[in-house]
Amino acid sequence: MVREACVIPARDAAGTLRNVVSGLRLAVSGIAVIVVDDGSMDGTRAVGLNTADELVHLPIGRGKGAALRAGIVRAREIGAKRVITVDADGQHDPAYAPALLNALDRADIAIGARSRSEGSMPPHRRIANALSSRLASLAAGVRVPDSQSGFRAFRMGALDVIEVRGEGYAYESAVLVEAMRRGLRVAWIPVPTIYGPASHFRPFVDGSRVGWTLVKCAASALVGPRGRAADMAGITT
Repeated sequence: MVREACVIPARDAAGTLRNVVSGLRLAVSGIAVIVVDDGSMDGTRAVGLNTADELVHLPIGRGKGAALRAGIVRAREIGAKRVITVDADGQHDPAYAPALLNALDRADIAIGARSRSEGSMPPHRRIANALSSRLASLAAGVRVPDSQSGFRAFRMGALDVIEVRGEGYAYESAVLVEAMRRGLRVAWIPVPTIYGPASHFRPFVDGSRVGWTLVKCAASALVGPRGRAADMAGITT
């Protein structure tokens, strides 16, 4: 029985994926690594086959949300009780994975919250993150420090009650809002902001989709019940 699994959605990430996987194995002993190849055109699939415990191959790129869902399904199939998600481009420091997993002792979901201070995040990403986090806060009814962070840990039981569809980047924001509105406990863990290779995130196209998703969530919150969130940003390993 697998206790913990890591889902890594990957698209054209052959140059960074190997280091991400090795970093996770150093940080979390015995973790099952699941790489989801989202229609990559480079050597991502080959790297995944050589480094991961499980490879899920999506022949056609379907977006980050679809890749995450596919990986979580596989984690559930192998019996994982806790799941951590990490981007394949090296923008998450695997050394912080234990802090997120340990936070699940007192929370249902733990999210790595990045600083938006000047110099730590590119200006266009800082503005987009601030706006999306503000919209997510309105939709959830509580403060959301970082709605777009893909560095997350979940109890499998929490994932079982979250009903969210979507295939792109908006999926992550919708999951967060749905979790909070269902009253799941969310811990915010400070993590460093790392930017290296160009992201697949398209500021206008993907940013607009994220914003529209959050606007719809905020509108529905006006007529539906809101959940609560535990502010546990001080949790460390």
